Amino acid sequence: MFKKLFGLGKKEASPVQPQQEVVHAPLTGKLVAVEDVPDPTFGQKMMGDGVAIEPTEGKVVSPVAGEIMQVFPTKHAIGIKTLGGVELLIHIGLETVNMKGEGFTTHVKEGDKVQVGDALVDFDLPLIKEKAASTITPIIITNMDHIDSLIKESATDVVSGETPLFTIKL
Repeated sequence: MFKKLFGLGKKEASPVQPQQEVVHAPLTGKLVAVEDVPDPTFGQKMMGDGVAIEPTEGKVVSPVAGEIMQVFPTKHAIGIKTLGGVELLIHIGLETVNMKGEGFTTHVKEGDKVQVGDALVDFDLPLIKEKAASTITPIIITNMDHIDSLIKESATDVVSGETPLFTIKL
């Protein structure tokens, strides 16, 4: 009876939220400061803070464990929510939306659970060099209000799924 009156007994298990998360490189290439991205939307941090990578190969892997929140119809960008609730945007190249999906192959869909290193998108790097403004790929935290601090690593050359890019304290 007390259980019914006062809700005693069953306790719903709430998932343990991590205190910090490490975001790994989703691409292999050269690390670029987000301020140096030649697009004001990213370079001036209008969408959030993060880093960028000048890719040397056309493969994007998950930089975190989490859930795919969005795969843009043009396949040039993916949104991922980490286990701690951080929302990341991986935007392959600059002005690649104009390619309308040409040269991009996605391996995930909205709602998929991913781990660090899982394949997300393959893209034709020479085609992007030819048709887009740049191959620079920003990795942006779009909900900066959700985090306490962002500690960026100082690596210059990064390997997809291996090199830490930054640590987020929640």
